Amino acid sequence: MKITPEMITIFPNLKIRQNAPLRDFTTFRLGGPCPLLIEGATAAQLPDVVQQLNQAKHPFLVIGQGANLVISDHGIEQAIFRFCSETPDIKADENRVTVSGDTLLDDLALFTVENETGDLSYCSGIPGTVGGGIAGNAGAFGRQMGDHLISVELLGLDGNVRAVPHDELEFAYRHSKLKETGEIVLSTTFELPKADRSIMQAERDRIMEFRKEHHPDWHNEPCAGSVFRNIEPTSAVERRKAAGYFLEEAGVRSFKVGGAKIYEKHANIIVADKGCTAQDVWELSEQMAAAVKEKFGIDLVREVRFLGKFN
Repeated sequence: MKITPEMITIFPNLKIRQNAPLRDFTTFRLGGPCPLLIEGATAAQLPDVVQQLNQAKHPFLVIGQGANLVISDHGIEQAIFRFCSETPDIKADENRVTVSGDTLLDDLALFTVENETGDLSYCSGIPGTVGGGIAGNAGAFGRQMGDHLISVELLGLDGNVRAVPHDELEFAYRHSKLKETGEIVLSTTFELPKADRSIMQAERDRIMEFRKEHHPDWHNEPCAGSVFRNIEPTSAVERRKAAGYFLEEAGVRSFKVGGAKIYEKHANIIVADKGCTAQDVWELSEQMAAAVKEKFGIDLVREVRFLGKFN
C-alpha cells in the first residue's frame, strides 16, 4: 500500500507514513509495521477519511493511544488510523460533559475535577482515549464509564455517522457492543454525579498514588495494563474477584518468556524487559492462563488485545 498523490490531495493536513513501526504507537512499545499510518484528523474530519479509505479499498483499523494492544512482531496488513489527541476537546454544562473520542481519558478525569463538573475521578491515571474507554467500558474501584454515559456519536466502518443512546451499547463488565461492531466513538456525553471539588481532588490524589505504588509506569516499564479481566461470578466464584488473585495463587509470579516477565507488584501485568518481543508476551500470557486453568479450572479472558499473527 503506497502513498499516492491522490491521498495527499484528499488529506492535505494529515500526517501519512508508509511502513510505520507500530511499536512507536502502543504503550508496550512492541510490534512490526503497518503499510500505512494516518494521524491528525479531528472527529469532524474522520468520517471523510474513512469514506476515502473505503473508496480506495484500503482495509484499515482505528486505534487510540494503544494502551491495551500487543501488535505482532510481523506487523499487520491493514492501514492504521490513529485517533488520539493530547489536546482535550471537552465542553461542559453543569454536570453534563461532552467530549471528543480522541481525548485522553486522564485529561477528561482531570478536567471534571478542576471544573467541578461531576465525579469521574475513578478514571484518573487510566491510559487510553475516551473512545477506547467506552468501547471497553473502562473503569476502576467498582465504577465504569457506562454508568454515566447518556449518548454517543458513532462512526461506522462504512463512514456513516449516527447518534446512539446508552442502552443500545449493551454495556457489561469491560465490554460494550462496540467491540463487536467496530464502530468508532467520535464524541460522547456524560451526566456525572455531583461532588465537591476538594473531595474529588483528594480521591484523584489517592488513586494516582495507589497506581504509582501498585502499577508500572508504562513510560519506563512498557506494558498494557491488566492482561486478563477479573473473574465474573459463577457457581465456583460467588462474586467478581481479581484475576491477579488466581494468577498469584497459581504461582505465575516467577514466569518469564524471553524479555517478557510478570510485574513484581502485580501478577496480572506483563512488562517488557530488554529484548522483549510481542511473541514473548503472547507465550507468557498463554502460560499464565494455563496455570490458572490447571489449578482452578477457570478460563481467563484476555483484556489486552493481540493484533496480527502469533505462533
